[in-house]
Amino acid sequence: MEGPMVATFTIEWLCQRIVEDSPVAIIFADHEGIIRLWNSGAKDMFGYGAEETLGQSLDLIVPERQRTRHWEGYHKVMATGVTKYGRELLAVPAMTKDGRRISIEFSIALLRAPTGGLLGSAAILHDVTARWEQQKELRGRLSALEAKLQQTGKPA
Repeated sequence: MEGPMVATFTIEWLCQRIVEDSPVAIIFADHEGIIRLWNSGAKDMFGYGAEETLGQSLDLIVPERQRTRHWEGYHKVMATGVTKYGRELLAVPAMTKDGRRISIEFSIALLRAPTGGLLGSAAILHDVTARWEQQKELRGRLSALEAKLQQTGKPA
């Protein structure tokens, strides 16, 4: 019986496989907000293949109503090199290829060139639509129950 297979791959190859094969959506957008990396998890989440997104603006997935706020924040982060969303999650709506609105949570990593200049941001995204809809339904049910209690004159 032979021993375990000896690994004959580079760290670069391993990193590429982890990013590309991850079921979690991973997107890299450059300093201007142009998509430069789109993995298979992003394809599954948004419906666009990498060939449709590379070279396109993040507007592809940012709902029109949120674009002004999105770009204000994005440009501020690119100008300052500072974001709180490296540690905290940001919850926002997003759009899929078929026009569906989904709820996503993501954190970002700001990526710098060896010279220190900011290249852009990598986002790690999760579709939380089902959880968001469930919480919305529970909040509605709670509000209805509280209203019924108020009608009976009993404290909530």
